[in-house]
Amino acid sequence: MAAEKTRAHIQAQGDFYLCPLSALHVPPATLAQNVEVYLAAGSPLLQVVREDEAGQPKSIAQGYETLVGMSVNGEDQMICWQERRLVIQSIEARKAAQSSLQERLTKAEKAVGELMVRKQGKSRLTSRVQVEEQVQSILSSLRVEGLLEVSIQEAVAEHPVRAYRGKLSDPRQMWSFQVHVERNQQAIERAMKVPGWRVYATNQQTAALGLAAAVEAYRDEYLVERNFGRLKGHPLSLRPLYVQSDDHRVGLIRLLTIALRVVTVLEGVVRHALAEQYQEIAGLFAGNPKRRTAQPTTERLLEAFNEITLTIVSGPSFMQRHLPPLSALQQQILAFCGFSPAVYTRLTDDS
Repeated sequence: MAAEKTRAHIQAQGDFYLCPLSALHVPPATLAQNVEVYLAAGSPLLQVVREDEAGQPKSIAQGYETLVGMSVNGEDQMICWQERRLVIQSIEARKAAQSSLQERLTKAEKAVGELMVRKQGKSRLTSRVQVEEQVQSILSSLRVEGLLEVSIQEAVAEHPVRAYRGKLSDPRQMWSFQVHVERNQQAIERAMKVPGWRVYATNQQTAALGLAAAVEAYRDEYLVERNFGRLKGHPLSLRPLYVQSDDHRVGLIRLLTIALRVVTVLEGVVRHALAEQYQEIAGLFAGNPKRRTAQPTTERLLEAFNEITLTIVSGPSFMQRHLPPLSALQQQILAFCGFSPAVYTRLTDDS
């Protein structure tokens, strides 16, 4: 959706969009430079705050926005509009990236420091070029170029070589190297400010969709790809497809599409009921019965009914069916779905 022509078409139809821009639209180097300039100017960042489990305010993101003039050639005319660019940093993503950077710096320091340590089976570096290549390989693989300053000191020692059959021999030169590594604190501090930033684009007005509202809207977006995964995998298992004739393929896909709608609606109904009643449901997670959630999946809701067994006793002149009573969790799920327990008990009226 972030393609310029797609955004231009949405703008031309009088609709609104909110989408992240990829590295093709905003290169990482450009984004890092823009953020650094903005922060260096001392401009304030808008905070996006949510309440944590204890009811305390917690910042989940921060950012700022700019205006960019857009113009795209349409089918009949040039489409021009003002696009808001929301430059947002996720707090959790920043912390994770900063922790990863610290780990990579530590690994790089250790690897460079042990570069000249002699070990069994380890080839000896005999020239400065080899040492520099190994250092560069370590810094590159751990993505810490420019963050560590490496100095190489070399020394040469002459070792006499025993003469052979009266022939004079020149002393052999042996080169040794010492590698020292230090952190470039200024570069590291700059790198620590960059992680977690992304750019989102929207043509909606600020009054209708502020920066905080945009973050909340995008994080709570409906992911249609999740249903594609359900259709192809568990629980509907469209793939692999072993039917041979076309009418069987079409029929199977239509049947599973109906089942997919049931799965999707059931999940939406239960989540909506939980949100309206400000409740959470427990007992859906195997091994952790006390864990609670307000966003249960249909798969977990259905798993709660796995242990139900229908018993049929039949004789020459009678047939009786029996179902076990519903548990408290099962009755709770039916209630959130808007069903009466009679939906279950009516299955065996003679039980």
